[in-house]
Amino acid sequence: MECIFCKIAAGQLPCMKVYEDEKTLVFMDIAGDVDGHMVAMPKEHFKNILDCDFDTLNRLMLTVKKLSNHCVENCNYDGINLLNANNASAGQSVPHFHIHIIPRKKNDGLDAWPKFEGAKEDVSEIWKNIKF
Repeated sequence: MECIFCKIAAGQLPCMKVYEDEKTLVFMDIAGDVDGHMVAMPKEHFKNILDCDFDTLNRLMLTVKKLSNHCVENCNYDGINLLNANNASAGQSVPHFHIHIIPRKKNDGLDAWPKFEGAKEDVSEIWKNIKF
């Protein structure tokens, strides 16, 4: 097993568990970039949301909601940012599906929204290509 998150889920590597059930795990991100930064993941290996089955995705989102509500209702946070990247082109660095949970406080000075440099194509042309 080479996946670092699979090793964490299997108990082969330590983590600071915040929440765990039979299908999901939430632990503190040790990057030290933002106070309260957590990672929520399914225990079963999926590379990202693109290959994750519906039941696992649903279970993970229920866990994310539970932890997000806990932070706001019980831990004095005012809001939550959820961050997720799928495939290397989107910035995914660990190839195991996960969602970053970042608790927020009013006036905390964080800007968790990416800085976009502006669209290069006409929105109506892109819409024609991607509409379902």
